[in-house]
Amino acid sequence: MDEGTQGHDPIVVMEDITKRYGEVVALEDVTLELRRNEVLALAGDNGAGKSTLIKCLAGAVRPDDGTIRVDGEVVEMDSPRTAKRLGIETTFQDLAVAGNLTVTQNVFLGRERASGPGGLFGILDKSSMRRRARELLEELEIGVDVEEKVSNLSGGERQLVSISRTLLSDPKIVIMDEPTSALSVEGAERVLDLIDRMQAQGISIILISHNLDHIRRAADRVQILHQGTDAGVLDGATVTQDEIVKRMVAGKPSSEDERHAAVD
Repeated sequence: MDEGTQGHDPIVVMEDITKRYGEVVALEDVTLELRRNEVLALAGDNGAGKSTLIKCLAGAVRPDDGTIRVDGEVVEMDSPRTAKRLGIETTFQDLAVAGNLTVTQNVFLGRERASGPGGLFGILDKSSMRRRARELLEELEIGVDVEEKVSNLSGGERQLVSISRTLLSDPKIVIMDEPTSALSVEGAERVLDLIDRMQAQGISIILISHNLDHIRRAADRVQILHQGTDAGVLDGATVTQDEIVKRMVAGKPSSEDERHAAVD
């Protein structure tokens, strides 16, 4: 949480998003607003619709109804490639890193650089990739050797490498799905510190997590989903764990308690 840096100007607005799978309604009229340079946490129990909602923004799932705006423009988020073109990157829970490859190879996995005019010769430009990977890790204060095999890293270090790969394209928005899941206390703290540094660099972040302590530590605002519906948005600076849990279990109260509601 970087107090005082986030603005009220939204960079993403997802309005009235609905997604059905046959007779199952995964999302019903859900609205999400991500403001510039903020960390917005997305909380909810299993099956609440968190993954479906972020997949709609990441271009992996197409909603049945609703509108998505990025930088004020209505967009058709029809594929992950479209999301990337709009400056949206996603790091998923499954730690998609290859243990038998080096840190550099993982950072550039699927985005390898080739040498020669226009990269036409098909020869990997290993020195250029090592140099850029080293620069990226130094900018993020990630202290791992770019030539180390990922299999030799701790769980926390692997997650840092996975996150750093999403920043290779200088995104405006990063979606982080359970980035501290299954990490040690030390590993989780390193990831939370990285989130702070990313926000300080001007990146807007959507953080999905079951860990309410981590949410309260990192988030400027907390949006809660309940059984595919919007259960409200609360101020990360004042919200309590009990308030989050209550909405996760029972949904939005019929009469909103404005005491801790997020400021418009």
